Amino acid sequence: MRRLPPLRALEAFIRVVRLGSARAAAGELGLSPSALSRRISNLEEFTGRKLFSRSGQTMRLTDEGRAFYESVAPHLEALAAAVESQSENLQTLRLRLGVMPLFGTQRLFPRLNELRSAHPRLHLDIDTGPHLVDRVGDTLDAAITLTDRPDPAFHSLQLDQNTVHAIANRKLVDDLGVDPDREALSKQTFLVHTDMPKSFDAWKRAVGMAHLQPSAVDHYDSGQLILEAAAQGIGIAIMHDDHLARNNDQRLARLFDVRVESPYSYYFICRPGDLEARPVRIFHDWLQGAGL
Repeated sequence: MRRLPPLRALEAFIRVVRLGSARAAAGELGLSPSALSRRISNLEEFTGRKLFSRSGQTMRLTDEGRAFYESVAPHLEALAAAVESQSENLQTLRLRLGVMPLFGTQRLFPRLNELRSAHPRLHLDIDTGPHLVDRVGDTLDAAITLTDRPDPAFHSLQLDQNTVHAIANRKLVDDLGVDPDREALSKQTFLVHTDMPKSFDAWKRAVGMAHLQPSAVDHYDSGQLILEAAAQGIGIAIMHDDHLARNNDQRLARLFDVRVESPYSYYFICRPGDLEARPVRIFHDWLQGAGL
């Protein structure tokens, strides 16, 4: 059998890389900075590679260190998963996850059986309440939220890049025609998600009507309700094309054949330190590979 590297040194190395800070990694492991440094030095001696460059208390990953991490980290996760699958006495893993309702309905829930099959001990407590970002690290371990720019204090994983469209009842689309003018649109009510206020301005600029003043702009905090309101003919929804495609509601159609890059994307966010918690790491890595 080949000689194995010191596992404690590997754990220290992985935590420094993922947390982006030797001090944070030492705190997570309950080590002094000097003890952490010794573990990293032991790993460098074992591998014959300089994994970090050091300047005072600062440690920066070298190119060799980055290559080593990218090669080793997936195997460590596979080892942890293998041990987990063979350990009957491990407790249930529980993740408190905040999710925007439309993302949960359209994208997450249809794939949860895959997650359960891959990680049967992982269970999710789903929270679709308001102010998800404010509650991450408190009542939530992580959240999937829609934003134009995630808070840099969080670890974030971008899940998509979408386009914005005006979506309305098919009859209304037919009545307005393929290229309605400003006068016709000024008589309409537009429906905008409270978490996507910039989307309407982006759409207006793209169709050459930056100064359009519609009859009214109604705001909703639920994407599903916006789509239903549009289907009922209550107004023209400014939503992601992905929402229309996944909703598959034959009552709805796009207004204008214009692609507008959305200012917003879905992101998975958590505190950097919480990424080391097994439930958060499992879900993060599954989400990254699932292509939701």
